[in-house]
Amino acid sequence: MVGIGPGNPEHLSNRAIEVLKGSDCIVGYKTYINLIADLIKGKEVIASGMRAEIERATSALEKAVSGKVVSVISSGDPGVYGMAGLVLEVAKKGNQKIPIEIVPGISSENAAAALLGSPLMHDHVVISLSDLLTPWDIIERRLRLAAEGDFVIALYNPKSSERKWQIEKAVEILLTHKSPDTPVGIVKDAMREGQSVIITKLDEILTHPIDMSTIVIIGNSTTFVYDDYMVTRRGYKV
Repeated sequence: MVGIGPGNPEHLSNRAIEVLKGSDCIVGYKTYINLIADLIKGKEVIASGMRAEIERATSALEKAVSGKVVSVISSGDPGVYGMAGLVLEVAKKGNQKIPIEIVPGISSENAAAALLGSPLMHDHVVISLSDLLTPWDIIERRLRLAAEGDFVIALYNPKSSERKWQIEKAVEILLTHKSPDTPVGIVKDAMREGQSVIITKLDEILTHPIDMSTIVIIGNSTTFVYDDYMVTRRGYKV
């Protein structure tokens, strides 16, 4: 399982490049396959769309059992909302004993944070607003507890063409525990073509464009904005 980070070569680890070049077969979501097309020319490619994750994991394991070296790619890090856990689950279910390596990559939250400044300097949580695999009542409880605990919160999958109300509800919940002036970073397509970086306030999140390729980072009570940087204090006596 290979994390390709944002997808551009300069943000791929040397190990990721080495593994991809040494693989017989590359398996992944077609959008992510396109990001590394130049690196995998001439290789067997199994690409599919959204919601075909189990099929990709199954196909990859079948190819590996047949003796091929297979790389299953994920954007960001394969262990953060990626394919690593699913492939291991499918392998366990089939009792498939094959060597598996997980190659880390730059996660979306880290890429977004680097563009914003240093909003993740202290304790933070990562929550996906997609309720396709997690019931909304659980997501809502996690949002409320994270806000009560004054964590910095990184939101994945905040909004899609089919899921529009979740980000609105999330902001409503957060505003019950955080100041409306809490700094918020909105990063779309972090370190990719079309990248945009916005620093705003909690009560103004919904006035900005947000979609599935957006990461939203909400600060804690110590987070401040300085010279276009979003900074969360670690606690040093400066």
